[in-house]
Amino acid sequence: MQLAALRHRTESEDCFVISPHHVRVRFHTAKNDVKKVIAHYTDNYMSTSTDKTIKLEKVGEGQVEDHWAATLRAPYRRIKYTFEVIGEDGSHKIVGDRGVYDFNEKNLASDGSYFKVPYFHKIDMDVTPDWVKHTVWYQIFPERFANGDKSNDPKGTKLWNPNDHPGREDYYGGDLQGVLDHLDYLQELGVNGLYFCPVFKASSNHKYDTIDYLQIDPDFGDKALFAKVVNEAHKRGMKVMLDAVFNHLGDQSMQWQDVVRNGKKSRFAKWFHIKHFPVTTFNDPTKGEGDPAYETFAFEKHMPKLDTANPEVQDFLLEIATYWVKYFDIDAWRLDVANEVDHHFWRRFHDAVTAIKPDFYIVGEIWHNARPWLNGDEFTGVMNYPYTLQIEEHFFQKTQTAKELTEHLTDQLMMYRDMNNQAMLDMLDSHDTARLLTVAHGDKKLALQALTFMFVQTGSPCIYYGTEMGMTGSEDPDCRKPMDWSKKDSPIWKKVHALIEFRLKYATTLGKGKIKLTTTPEGLIKVERQGQDQITAYFNTTSHSVKVDTQSNLSQNYENGQLKAKGFVITVKH
Repeated sequence: MQLAALRHRTESEDCFVISPHHVRVRFHTAKNDVKKVIAHYTDNYMSTSTDKTIKLEKVGEGQVEDHWAATLRAPYRRIKYTFEVIGEDGSHKIVGDRGVYDFNEKNLASDGSYFKVPYFHKIDMDVTPDWVKHTVWYQIFPERFANGDKSNDPKGTKLWNPNDHPGREDYYGGDLQGVLDHLDYLQELGVNGLYFCPVFKASSNHKYDTIDYLQIDPDFGDKALFAKVVNEAHKRGMKVMLDAVFNHLGDQSMQWQDVVRNGKKSRFAKWFHIKHFPVTTFNDPTKGEGDPAYETFAFEKHMPKLDTANPEVQDFLLEIATYWVKYFDIDAWRLDVANEVDHHFWRRFHDAVTAIKPDFYIVGEIWHNARPWLNGDEFTGVMNYPYTLQIEEHFFQKTQTAKELTEHLTDQLMMYRDMNNQAMLDMLDSHDTARLLTVAHGDKKLALQALTFMFVQTGSPCIYYGTEMGMTGSEDPDCRKPMDWSKKDSPIWKKVHALIEFRLKYATTLGKGKIKLTTTPEGLIKVERQGQDQITAYFNTTSHSVKVDTQSNLSQNYENGQLKAKGFVITVKH
């Protein structure tokens, strides 16, 4: 047995309380190296002679590890536990708090062999909102969704043309009235969550360079109109998520302009990371110009970085964060460049918004491992790029085999607690990436196959505006074309609509049920979900047909028991 591969960490993603009397534990071993893992557990203040045992289930195979899990019951809200591990080679070990020992009665009775959770405090439990697991999001880039009020069109607004290729400075007149006018359309499509890119006053068409967080950008409307959008969305059972840029301000903001004019004497000078004055010029290190006078987002001179360790900055941003929750009843914040803001601030942010709405949804934009932010005191989930980008690598780029995909995705699931996996924001395209159909090389069946695969994963799925219309577009800004309203009720629209209906119909299982990812001997990807229902899905990413003997609740390229290339079949058993 590979002893170095035996792995468990208490009070982490390997050990998390799921109810006042239950804790979920995971254990990790080298691949194909261990035959059985058994947990021995009892109350902290009881003798090990009272141990109960439970055999851990092998919940998945990763790239180099096997993953095991079980749920342990603690009647008195305390627990100590250890793992009995039996190797394929016959070796027999105990893995506990102080290391690895031979399995025998003496070592099993030793208190040092046990991990401990001293008490199950409700306040420490990482509880994620249940409604998120029953939500399909729809991302709206307001400037490109619909032009409902031409009176607020910016100067030089172009004609609404879905076939145009937008430049970075182009405007097409999209606004909040356009969203309000199409809420019935969104309800018909089936989505029940609206994720808005920034709507606050800013200099650009994308609005990620905020001037004033307490104003709706005049290009989009005003606060009264925004309140009406939120209220009407809520009437239709839709949640509303806004996009917050708290890492930086736009350089046209009042605060930064004061620094430009007054330098060190500005009352906002300590709000930013300024190395030296004046700040009227910016050196770009990527162009060999030397060190900049002030720190920014990604060497973008128009986006000076805020010092969120400054209490004045914290109070300023928390006032904004709570304002839109208290007075406009928004349900969620998506946090731009979340990984570049300090953890201390995000803990204050979490406490401030959840004090108003305990089931508030907080999503960080993090493109890498997000463990440090997902411990219950900062974010609910993150934009799940490390997960969904691997889907693209297999389905579109063919750089991973089916087996490699299921292994890597299984490893990703083990990085976080179940409740965080369930609250991830899953998406295959967005305002920051090329569009799904473009990444799928224009192949609609392939795009729908990958989208369906994402929809049966754990996490809260999100559709980028226009995906249901089969819109195309390469990297930003081409992925931000004006919405193509001519494709409603087209074949691809109907299939996306059916997929959304399916996800919401079985949201209890797909949102919260167990998940297992494997491959069949014939090369199919198999997804098993267990919860209120038992859902089994097969995806054929090979180039040939494969026989699958199952009934179909939702399918593509599946006829007479043959699952063709680019096909899928999903079966539900009650």
